[in-house]
Amino acid sequence: MGQYIAPMRDMQFVLHEVLHVEEELKHLPSYAEIDADIINQVLEEGGKFASQILFPLNHSGDREGCHYNKDNQTVTAPKGFKAAYQQYVAAGWPALSCDPEFGGQGLPLIINNSFYEMINSANQAWTMYPGLSHGAYECIHEHGTPEQKAAYLPKLVSGEWTGTMCLTEPHCGTDLGLLRSKAEPQADGSYKITGNKIFISAGEHDLADNIVHLVLARLPGAPEGSKGISLFITPKFIPNADGSPGARNPITCGAIEEKMGIHANSTCQMNMDGATGWLIGGPNKGLQAMFVFMNAARLGVGMQGLGLTEVAYQNALVYAKDRIQMRSLSGIKAPDKAADPIIVHPDVRRMLLTAKAYAEGGRAFCSYVALQLDKELNHPDEEVRKECADQVALLTPVIKAFLTDNAWISTSECLQVYGGHGFIAEWGMEQYVRDSRINMIYEGTNTVQSLDLLGRKILMDNGAKLRKFGEQIKAFVEENGTDEAMNEFITPLGDIGDKVTKLTMEIGMKAFQNQDEVGAAAVPYLRVVGHMIFAYFFARMAKVALAKQDSGDHFYLSKLATARFYFARLLPETAMLIRQARSGSANLMALDADLF
Repeated sequence: MGQYIAPMRDMQFVLHEVLHVEEELKHLPSYAEIDADIINQVLEEGGKFASQILFPLNHSGDREGCHYNKDNQTVTAPKGFKAAYQQYVAAGWPALSCDPEFGGQGLPLIINNSFYEMINSANQAWTMYPGLSHGAYECIHEHGTPEQKAAYLPKLVSGEWTGTMCLTEPHCGTDLGLLRSKAEPQADGSYKITGNKIFISAGEHDLADNIVHLVLARLPGAPEGSKGISLFITPKFIPNADGSPGARNPITCGAIEEKMGIHANSTCQMNMDGATGWLIGGPNKGLQAMFVFMNAARLGVGMQGLGLTEVAYQNALVYAKDRIQMRSLSGIKAPDKAADPIIVHPDVRRMLLTAKAYAEGGRAFCSYVALQLDKELNHPDEEVRKECADQVALLTPVIKAFLTDNAWISTSECLQVYGGHGFIAEWGMEQYVRDSRINMIYEGTNTVQSLDLLGRKILMDNGAKLRKFGEQIKAFVEENGTDEAMNEFITPLGDIGDKVTKLTMEIGMKAFQNQDEVGAAAVPYLRVVGHMIFAYFFARMAKVALAKQDSGDHFYLSKLATARFYFARLLPETAMLIRQARSGSANLMALDADLF
């Protein structure tokens, strides 16, 4: 059922030749001893786990789905999922980048990031079971009391327990200020939580011994809106004094959603009927605490998009080289066959190169942001930590939205490569299209990410964070502007940088008069910024490839060809997007709602 081979060569190129990760980690005391050999060894083992253990379960898990037992309100994951999870835990993968104080291996997030790309490629639905646990770990690690950390972190780190976040309710999605779940204080310091949540990924399953739900609810007398939300640790089984799972907590699965994709992950309707929970992060400060989890999840969803882009590309490429159909327009290319392989046709190459470019650009971008996260959390210089934190805040919504938009485009193009076979389930491509669609919706729709980028991350600080990143691009342009070989990459990079600056100022001025201008421009604006970032990383990758193009390693020639395709065929989308963003809100808001 298809194949997945971890893109180890490209990962190593990005980490070692473009980002110089080993050198960067030497400035972080926690990671100073980590070298390229350690990174490569971990990722090679991760690639084996992804391709040999997880990938064979992807198609079968999609076809089987999850099983809900109404009698005891439990969910059983598809065949093979639990055994794969046990292997995942036994190999220590959950602990990869976690704090050694709680049993973690203490490796950098950038390694964990690359590992998650691979397991998302291999099996996104399976990866969602342990994937959310890392967000729960980070939330409790940052906001939990010493007692909460001692009770929950070792179990989350080991993988014995998994985690979820319970936000959405039937009447409200992104607008969490409308949520109604209640938390009543008890004499022993705990709370009784009542309410209903929907769309809870991995909310109930049989893979782990316990599930740690982080639940948003309101305290009695809490302020209206988002300022009155608190966060509670609400486990499926209340831990005993010795840390083992104890009494069953009345937070139960009422049903699993019937979905378009990710069938093998249990997306649950969760009911809380006086479930016992413990406050984390302080009264009415639940959103601040939960944002740690949400931001981790948004970066994780970007990695889901990247993973699907890569695996769809790999399989479409194999098919295009094998499938014969018609003859090349420029003359027969396979005279020993009845027709030429379809990879000779220009438009098939366009589709393949679109996915290839979006995968390689996304890999460089995500790896860069993961490195900034490592520096934000571990660099000894406070000023460096703040600069990195600002970059992560700016770039997180772009990773989530741009990479998942690109995955939807790429998986669709790869399905098209297959022609009619792409639409048939046995080939596996239609699953990637279905699975990729959710990534544009959950953890804040891509419109929400666009509003976050433009409204909060850029306009609210008068573009300070964007200018800082722009200075990095400008420095690269100036450094390489006199290199004739780099001109084909530097000129369009400088041009898109200037256009983003002008577009930002223009939208900002309009927003003073009418805030709807932000909403009207946000989605195309984010894609323009995403393309600027990809152009920057493709220019950096091209610089390395140009220096090594005569080395005899065809990898560098392939990288240059992909970069040239990106600048010639994908970056020009920004011309249309800029016109859309500049067209304003009037063409959207003029029609009365009753006339639709």
